[in-house]
Amino acid sequence: MGTPDFAVPSLLALLEIADVVGVVTQPDRPAGRGRSLRPSPVKVAAEAAGVAVYQPASLRREEAAEPLRTWQPDVIVVAAFGQILRPHVLSLPPHGCVNVHASLLPRWRGASPIQHAILAGDAESGVSLMQMERGLDTGPVFVQEAIPLLPTETATTLHDKLAALGADMMRRHLVDIVNGRLSPTPQDGALSTYAPMIVKENGRLDWHDSSQQLDRQLRAMNPWPGAFTSWQGELFKVVAAVPVIGEEETAVPGQVLAGGIVQTGSGQIALQQVQPAGKRVMNIDDFLRGNPHFVGEILG
Repeated sequence: MGTPDFAVPSLLALLEIADVVGVVTQPDRPAGRGRSLRPSPVKVAAEAAGVAVYQPASLRREEAAEPLRTWQPDVIVVAAFGQILRPHVLSLPPHGCVNVHASLLPRWRGASPIQHAILAGDAESGVSLMQMERGLDTGPVFVQEAIPLLPTETATTLHDKLAALGADMMRRHLVDIVNGRLSPTPQDGALSTYAPMIVKENGRLDWHDSSQQLDRQLRAMNPWPGAFTSWQGELFKVVAAVPVIGEEETAVPGQVLAGGIVQTGSGQIALQQVQPAGKRVMNIDDFLRGNPHFVGEILG
């Protein structure tokens, strides 16, 4: 059971080690300018492998799980499926439901663990293979593996690393989980943190924040929703920027200094690529040549 790109490597790993009797994924969604229906990445991968696909709008009602019962699965592997599973699904396979979760549980339970690990400045992230239960990512953990977070880590790069790690862990550990050779360890709920779903407004930059926090936000919101502010009353996207190391210049937060450096609440940040409203993405030097009056302006 999975939907986005993150879940595809886990599906491909399962195809190598198990008899995948069926795939459950979200319904096709409108996408693109024409708003035509587009299948999920998991559906595309499943159909390419010749695996049966089921796309329920919801599994809340017991009758919606009937196709799963006909498949008679030994275990259900879940990776970023996008629906809360009810007891009638969790109890269906004899070996339960195993979730591929992109964090070191109990840290960052919830929908957006990758972004929140970067936002918080965590030194590491990782993947947990856990036994699913009724709570949100509260089940006991079979195994977890950590990777360091680089100072330049973005949600894009971390997503790809953890998707690959989750698939590799599935190859190495699922058989042991099903055969009972790996026993799950309960989580310490007192150590839990929550990672709510990222929304577009999470990309809005507050120049009163420190340059360090703004740098984390820029990287965590890559690729979506992206980082943005406002300039002359219009949306102004900050595609790439880096903190400036050195002495602080006296200016108000959001004020643009020479070279496209912006004063923050603590420190400064150097704009590298920007996208004004209705324009293409451009390097800051090219933008400043066409907009010299940008220096001195106050963003946001």
